[in-house]
Amino acid sequence: MTGRLDWHHEGADWPHREASRFVEAGGLKWHVQIFGQGPSLLLLHGTGASTHSWRDVIPLLAPHFQLIVPDLPGHAFTDPLPESEAGLPGMAKAVAALLTALDAEVDLVIGHSAGAAIAIRMALDGSVTPQAIVGINAALVPFGGAAERIFPPLARLLTLNPFVPRFFTWQATDLAAISRLMESTGSRISSEGLAFYQRLFRSRDHIRATLAMMAYWDLASLRKAMPDLAVPLHLIVGLGDKAVSPEQARGLKQAMPSIRLHFLPGLGHLCHEEQPAKVVELVDRVAADHGLAEAA
Repeated sequence: MTGRLDWHHEGADWPHREASRFVEAGGLKWHVQIFGQGPSLLLLHGTGASTHSWRDVIPLLAPHFQLIVPDLPGHAFTDPLPESEAGLPGMAKAVAALLTALDAEVDLVIGHSAGAAIAIRMALDGSVTPQAIVGINAALVPFGGAAERIFPPLARLLTLNPFVPRFFTWQATDLAAISRLMESTGSRISSEGLAFYQRLFRSRDHIRATLAMMAYWDLASLRKAMPDLAVPLHLIVGLGDKAVSPEQARGLKQAMPSIRLHFLPGLGHLCHEEQPAKVVELVDRVAADHGLAEAA
């Protein structure tokens, strides 16, 4: 059980460690990995994950693109935001500050789950002007009903209880429990991937940041603003996703016909970790459609 993850200990064998750097931006010290040359792609992981979740996607994209891959605030090796700023606007503003510090203009943003919401918020705010946004099993629709009223306040209460992060980190000592958690999303990932999630979930600070992000997440406001999105939006949808129902993407398509859907049968919420080549094939196709690369 740890507080902060130590780069020299937990990060000693981190995936693609040679591409890692630490950058001061927006009052935070960020862990970010940068690869390749060409059109610039920003990869944003989802709640509770880190750069490790892109480990098998990166080698497939890096030969043709420049990749910017950060740990989100409070996750893995990046400093946390104040809890009150850990919601969607604060996360979007923080990532924008990182891009400014890197002097980076991105051509394509790829966000998994909550990372897709951050990408859209940034585009609506004008802090990025990519050719397109790709959401992988994008979490863009509020819970609705009683869950919408109950869950965020409950998550906020959990963040205030010092014993809750300790409980989660205690559970993380059991690799079988981590495996069951991942499988509950509809995905079966490698033992290597499970070990990295276990490492993250042993960190009280990582768990606390994850809970804070969930507690202050406001998808209702994002959903109301989405019709103003001027950037083309592509949604990659794992039809076996048990965390974000594929029906959400279909409902968004009905409300916003310009959205383009790309389905992956048999894959779950972590489809980019299950079958990275299939996800990259779709990303390459989107990039080609927007003049960023030739289709593979």
